[in-house]
Amino acid sequence: QVRLVESGGGLVQAGGSLRLSCAASGRIVSITDMGWYRQAPGKQRELVATITSGGSTNYADSVKGRFTIARDNAKNNVYLQMNNLKPEDTGVYYCNYVAAGRFNYWGQGTQVTVSS
Repeated sequence: QVRLVESGGGLVQAGGSLRLSCAASGRIVSITDMGWYRQAPGKQRELVATITSGGSTNYADSVKGRFTIARDNAKNNVYLQMNNLKPEDTGVYYCNYVAAGRFNYWGQGTQVTVSS
């Protein structure tokens, strides 16, 4: 079975940094887009950043200039570098892969908590 596993979350003070990683186990072929989403308590899940197979990126306005998404196609990994973290960045972060046939794969999530 295909599994996505996030790592790198934790508790950090405002202004600090974290680097999230997502690794795939099992066989996934022809991955096109990779992305990160987050869900704050009491709120709906929102897109944070995406990256295409060609390296084109998109970011939510709230994280532009602070977060950077990157991918390693050889390893099928995706990363999210988060700098200058703010309390409003707190939430559960999920990685997402889109593969051939428009199949979606999701990780279980990793908690990011930013204290003021």
